[in-house]
Amino acid sequence: MPGLPGGVGSGVGSMPGTDARDAAAIVHGELDFAHLVELPARGLGADMIGRMAAVLVDLPMDTATQGYRLSARPSRLTRRAADLLHEDLDMAEEIWETAGFVGSGKPFKVAVAGPFTLAASVELRTGHKVLRDRGAVRDLIASCAEGVRELAAEVTRRLGAQVIVQLDEPMIGSVIDGTVRPLTRFDVLDAIPVVEVAEALAQLIDVIGRRAVLHDCGTPRWDLLSRLPGVALSADVTAPSAADLDGIGELIDRGDTLLAGIVPAVGEDRHAHADTVAAALATLTDRIGLDRKVLAQNVIVTPTCGLAGASETWAKRALAICAQAGHLLGSDPDAL
Repeated sequence: MPGLPGGVGSGVGSMPGTDARDAAAIVHGELDFAHLVELPARGLGADMIGRMAAVLVDLPMDTATQGYRLSARPSRLTRRAADLLHEDLDMAEEIWETAGFVGSGKPFKVAVAGPFTLAASVELRTGHKVLRDRGAVRDLIASCAEGVRELAAEVTRRLGAQVIVQLDEPMIGSVIDGTVRPLTRFDVLDAIPVVEVAEALAQLIDVIGRRAVLHDCGTPRWDLLSRLPGVALSADVTAPSAADLDGIGELIDRGDTLLAGIVPAVGEDRHAHADTVAAALATLTDRIGLDRKVLAQNVIVTPTCGLAGASETWAKRALAICAQAGHLLGSDPDAL
């Protein structure tokens, strides 16, 4: 199975605004390693969790008072989420056809909500979070695996791309630690041991059959990543701790890829430039004690998180900086 590209820039997934064509044009225009856009500003069914209403297999979703819940049958939400997803896929396909990329095997990333963040966010029909019921969690993982496998296959059919799947798991640390906030004080949301989480993710990735990236906006869970060889990490590296430096070193030493979140996701930083970003990543590898050649082979430059909260102007510039910094890493990292 081909690995992830190195020495390039990419995005995390979400973009500002509501126009799928404009967002896709920016992503594909600025990045060599493009991704399927996610536009939460479009409302229900367009955010990270709502999009899964179009992805899950045999587990319909509907809206609930505090978000989303599983339902007995397909709902208006299901149809809306499917329509929005197909619109985004259509825009990507149109751009690839115009550019002559169809069938090229270029890498293309698809981001979806990971099963544990999904279980911590979505309610059962009984009104409790899915996470409360281990059987329901297993069903959700199986549904997610099959749905993402089908989505990746559709993207491959449409684009002829090398599809990489990103699992967005911002709540996975809370799931492992047992600190997910319940809907009521009567809920009992037990921690799920890291060994079980790792085993479930490994099985899910095996079903999907694609290279996978684990994205976490919070503190990386190195206890989890160490149990997932072959899985890349997407994380904020602007202020790494000593544990983060050790974890990044181990990740790259085993041959996996770091999607280094280093360009601000919000706020128009006038001091952010490709050369300073690339130099900061070179300094990071020096601190860890890695050969700088890994910057061209095992590092992808990204914003610190999704760009949904950014202005459209900054979103475009941030992705351009990521791409340009990636080129610098890939050309002559020793000169940085």
